Amino acid sequence: MNIEQKLVASVIGGLKALYGQDVPAAQVQLQKTKKEFEGHLTLVVFPFLRMSKKGPEQTAQEIGEYLQANEPSVAAFNVIKGFMNLTIASSAWIELLNGIHADKQYGIVAATDNSPLVMIEYSSPNTNKPLHLGHVRNNLLGNALANIVAANGNKVVKTNIVNDRGIHICKSMLAWQKYGNGETPESSGKKGDHLIGDYYVSFDKHYKAEVKELMAKFQSEGMNEEEAKAKAEAESPLMKEAREMLVKWEANDPEVRALWKKMNDWVYAGFDETYRMMGVTFDKIYYESNTYLEGKEKVMEGLEKGFFYRKEDGSVWADLTGEGLDHKLLLRADGTSVYMTQDIGTAKLRFADYPIDKMIYVVGNEQNYHFQVLSILLDKLGFEWGKGLVHFSYGMVELPEGKMKSREGTVVDADDLMAEMIDTAKETSNELGKLDGLTKEEADNIARIVGLGALKYFILKVDARKNMTFNPKESIDFNGNTGPFIQYTYARIQSVLRKAKEAGLEIPAQLPVGIELSEKEEGLIQMVADFAAIVKQAGEDYSPSIIANYTYDLVKEYNQFYHDFSILREENEAVKIFRLALSENVAKVVRLGMGLLGIEVPDRM
Repeated sequence: MNIEQKLVASVIGGLKALYGQDVPAAQVQLQKTKKEFEGHLTLVVFPFLRMSKKGPEQTAQEIGEYLQANEPSVAAFNVIKGFMNLTIASSAWIELLNGIHADKQYGIVAATDNSPLVMIEYSSPNTNKPLHLGHVRNNLLGNALANIVAANGNKVVKTNIVNDRGIHICKSMLAWQKYGNGETPESSGKKGDHLIGDYYVSFDKHYKAEVKELMAKFQSEGMNEEEAKAKAEAESPLMKEAREMLVKWEANDPEVRALWKKMNDWVYAGFDETYRMMGVTFDKIYYESNTYLEGKEKVMEGLEKGFFYRKEDGSVWADLTGEGLDHKLLLRADGTSVYMTQDIGTAKLRFADYPIDKMIYVVGNEQNYHFQVLSILLDKLGFEWGKGLVHFSYGMVELPEGKMKSREGTVVDADDLMAEMIDTAKETSNELGKLDGLTKEEADNIARIVGLGALKYFILKVDARKNMTFNPKESIDFNGNTGPFIQYTYARIQSVLRKAKEAGLEIPAQLPVGIELSEKEEGLIQMVADFAAIVKQAGEDYSPSIIANYTYDLVKEYNQFYHDFSILREENEAVKIFRLALSENVAKVVRLGMGLLGIEVPDRM
């Protein structure tokens, strides 16, 4: 039982003793005392005035006196109007720390056999290009979210749906056929996803040149610019070829399918490398090439049941005007599927694979409407979790110089970005002398941990719903709200604990309660204890940034304590041991919190 729970029980006992009334726990409001007032926790007295039949100050005084006499954890109280500020006794804080110390996974709730199963979909790459900065935000958010949902006692399945079909894939394939001269990842020394991405850019370059040439021809024949452009795009031989290739792919043409498989396999090998470096994993990968047919089947089933309707041209639609939306296309007139059809097909396959209780899609906010529609359609088609699906909608990530465009090859490649972050971390750490005395292997590993930690933390500390600008230089800073600052504090605590061990000091399983604590120490225990509530809140709000910013506030507070109080030089042995135990538990919570964000913490830095 934590301090808040004890106090709530004692307040309920006090109200019964003082006023003869039974009060539900929900009515007892405790909040952290504001910094300008003395005390740790504040009780709001206004809900109890009806039963005391007295003014707020008198009521607060009576309850305060009762608590001081009957609740050992209350050392003192003061009354400000209808608020009673409680000062908690040092012994209660030490008891609380003992409880945290005994729990290696403090704040983390393990799943049981009866826990709900939550499926989280993230990443969703296209096989025509490598992963870029936008994918990095998606993957980091998805991975962190999966960890947080699991830490709240749920079973979690992490899935990825790969967009491996469609016109964009055919563009890369056609460009490779035309301009590739049989180039392979092995012959070029490039990762497979980078190689294919180059051909996607190449297609666009040749297509634009073709359109420009045709436009000039049509304009010379008397067309205006707009007309000439529309006709040039429609008659581009290259685009026609790409569309023909897609038709052949849909018709299972063996040659096109063999080329598609070969090039996709190159891409998957490249993706695997990127995911490995990023520290991101999946339990199951689905492919749109397998799901679109399942979706068509499900849509036809909905058509038979009268959920959907067919237009004269043969296309199939859903009428969602009853839900305040519009009409939504599900199958084109030629019978080909759209994204919505694929998502329905993927849902069908997933539900066959897993007994899903909740489905979370980590997809950018430009798809808000899509998921609103998908939720209604899945519900109509009988998926139990359809109505309650969660679209974890996040904002775009930009660079200081503006937006990225993959067709033009101006995106920030995920591999390049991670390599740059690691190099910058190494450079910065060397300048500050943080890698002195380490072997090359150790220094490289720390540079990897710090560089990737900086990248992940910089992205995850921002509220996911907001657009953000990523600045690599700002992220690798050993001061301020950054990953390296948190990692450095963790390493600092590990250094203190190592020195303590060398000096033969041991932290007991239970600390004695007779130590008088300073305000700073009590505040730190309170912050460490908050971790359990923070994990719960991050799970309820689907918000990794809550954990990131809490962890920063905790290490900021600890660094102040470290600066103001001696630990190993403290003469009072009991106080020294207490401060070591407090430091150890701060480090534990930092490790657990950063672990939920997918960030490693080094023992040395």
